[in-house]
Amino acid sequence: MSKQELEVIGQGDACCPGVSEAPLAAERATELATVFKALGDPVRLRLLSMIASRGEGGEVCVCELTPAFELSQPTISHHLKLLRQAGLIDCERRGTWVYYWVLPGVLDRLALFLTSPQATAPQTAGVSA
Repeated sequence: MSKQELEVIGQGDACCPGVSEAPLAAERATELATVFKALGDPVRLRLLSMIASRGEGGEVCVCELTPAFELSQPTISHHLKLLRQAGLIDCERRGTWVYYWVLPGVLDRLALFLTSPQATAPQTAGVSA
């Protein structure tokens, strides 16, 4: 797969076992590597954070993202394109501006994948009946 051909993943996936619950199948590892590769750049990680901080259903204009970086607008657009291709965000052009939002459930699925079973188990220590 070339750098220009990144697949969108996680669309409609119900749930998948976490990293510590079962070994990853080769195909799933490839899909997740695409997402983590997109998140492996500090600029893209910050962009995703800025977009996600708007909350579910929130969106942000590219005009609000660009001033936060000492990068050119085409460079910011390139990073946003890679986040879109990784299936993390989506966008819509309105006039001359483009608005971005995090795709529903994407962050929850990533968090679930990275959460260990012990972290999600109910705490019973110190509970009295």
